Amino acid sequence: MSLAVLLAVLGAAFLHASWNAIIKIGPSKVGAMVILSVAEVPIGLAVAMTRPLPAAEVWPWVLAAGCCHFAYKSFLTFAYEHGDLSRVYPIARGAAPMLVALVGAATLTDAVSAGQYAGIAVLGAGILLMARGVFTSGEERRLLPFALGSALATACYTMIDGLGARVSGDAVAYVAWVFVADGLMFGLGMLLWRGPGLLRVGPRAWVMGALACVASYGAYAISIWAMTVAPIAVVAALRETSILFAVLIGWLAFGERMTRDKAMAAGLIVAGVVLTRI
Repeated sequence: MSLAVLLAVLGAAFLHASWNAIIKIGPSKVGAMVILSVAEVPIGLAVAMTRPLPAAEVWPWVLAAGCCHFAYKSFLTFAYEHGDLSRVYPIARGAAPMLVALVGAATLTDAVSAGQYAGIAVLGAGILLMARGVFTSGEERRLLPFALGSALATACYTMIDGLGARVSGDAVAYVAWVFVADGLMFGLGMLLWRGPGLLRVGPRAWVMGALACVASYGAYAISIWAMTVAPIAVVAALRETSILFAVLIGWLAFGERMTRDKAMAAGLIVAGVVLTRI
C-alpha cells in the first residue's frame, strides 16, 4: 500500500468518527440524524441516475438494507443521547465485526481462520472492558443496549449489503439505492414518530447535518476507492482506526473522561478488529 492510499484511508477513518461526533454535538441527536438522512437522498439519486436500474431481484436486498440502516441509526442516536462518544462508538463499531465473524462462520461459505477467531476473542475482551467502565464510572447504563443494538444492526446490514451487492453485480448502483432507501425510511419514520418539529431547527443544525452527511459519504467513497487499489483486508482493518479517532475526539473536543481502562479497551477493540480482517 502506497503512502497516499494509507493517508487516504486514515482520512476516511477520521471522517467516519467525525460525522458521529457531529451528531453528538447538537442538542437534538434525532434531529441531526434526520437532517443527515434527508441529505442522503439527493446524493444517492445523483449517483443512481448515472447507472442502469437494478434488476427486480435486487430490490428486496435494497429494502432489507434500508430497514437495517433504520435500526442502526435509531439505536446509535439513542445511545448518543445517553452516553459519551468515546464510550458508545467503540462498543457499537467494535462489536459489529465480531458479530459478522461469528454469524458468518455458521451461515456463510467464507472460511474463518484461527487468527480471525483470535481476533473475536480480543474484540470480546475489549468490548467487555469498555462496557465494564460504564458501571465503574457511574455512567448512564442505558447506553449499553442501544450501543449493542447499533452493532447488531450494523452486522446485519453488512452481511445484507455484501450479499446484495453480489446479487446486483453493480456495487455502485446498489449502494446508491441503499442510500436513497435509508434516507427515506429513517427521515420519514422519525418524522412520523417524533413529528415535523424535528426539522424546525436553525440554519446551524442544517449545516451541521449536511456536513455530517458529506463526511459520511466521503468516508465511504474513499474506502471503496482504496479497496480498488490496495488489498481489501488491509483497507478494512485500517478503517477501524476510526475507533481511536472517536476516543480522541471525545477526550480532546468534548472533555470526556479518559481513563486507563477506557484507553486499554479501545486499543483491544482495534487490535481485535484488525485480527478479524486480516
